[in-house]
Amino acid sequence: MASIRVFVKKQIEVGRMNFGQKQMLKLGTVGLADVKRRISRAQNDQDAPSKPLTKRYAIRKSKLRRVGFRGTNKRDLTFTGDLMRSWQVRTVSEAKAAATWSTLRNRQKARSNQRIEDFISFSPSNVRAVSTAAGQVVAELIPRLVKTKNG
Repeated sequence: MASIRVFVKKQIEVGRMNFGQKQMLKLGTVGLADVKRRISRAQNDQDAPSKPLTKRYAIRKSKLRRVGFRGTNKRDLTFTGDLMRSWQVRTVSEAKAAATWSTLRNRQKARSNQRIEDFISFSPSNVRAVSTAAGQVVAELIPRLVKTKNG
């Protein structure tokens, strides 16, 4: 019987397929930035226009010339800007990235706004943005996965 020898010059290492903390930080930052963009455009978690402000609050906001996206009185969470500014990626591991507010006052404001209308969760457009960023991270990992044998 004749035997056949197979020489493999390239080998895939499966142990290197994990995301590191840097990659998770990148994905968390992309996701948070896209959620902030959606909120600043006065859209809720379904990419639909958010609820209008109460009349009294809309008058107060317009007197201070802090009118929302394109001059509407929609809820965009940017009266002073502190709430959105203090919302940052705080905890990163190899499995997840979590964003929270830096102060108790901002956490309470976010909780009360969440009761009025959902804005913290990912919308379909946010999921697409994070999926695109994850594809780029995986594309950056591919050269590290294929290892060439010497000899």
